[in-house]
Amino acid sequence: MVLVGVISDTHGLLRPEALSRLTGVDAIIHAGDIGDVAIIDALRALAPVTAIRGNIDRGAWARVFPETERLQVAGRTLYVLHDLKTLSIDPAPAGIDVVISGHSHVPKVETHGGVLMLNPGSAGPRRFKLPITLATLRIGDGPIRAEIHDLMNG
Repeated sequence: MVLVGVISDTHGLLRPEALSRLTGVDAIIHAGDIGDVAIIDALRALAPVTAIRGNIDRGAWARVFPETERLQVAGRTLYVLHDLKTLSIDPAPAGIDVVISGHSHVPKVETHGGVLMLNPGSAGPRRFKLPITLATLRIGDGPIRAEIHDLMNG
């Protein structure tokens, strides 16, 4: 079993609650709108990080991060992009098991055509009345399990 922490839309704010929730994960995925490379440095102190840039990630520091990333975790294929509306591939025929996105700040776990669609929500500054969240993925021999964690309400 591999435990993956999934975070997005930090917008330059890495809350202590996020660090606490991510402690002990095997890997971390940041789905964009990082806001400051120091966020990635802090996450790398916890586990290996895969990060993509979002629409606010501009400047020389952000150019090292791709707009999308396809990676293998425990024999499963994950595809990471910031804005789900820009998804330009059909994930199931492409062999993708999980699509991870951010941008909307709305946490969501759904399955479409056998593909798990995960938005961890926003772990950064509060937007409107949306919760402050991140997610974890448990990837092993059985079905992939995603869980949203509300950082402000346990």
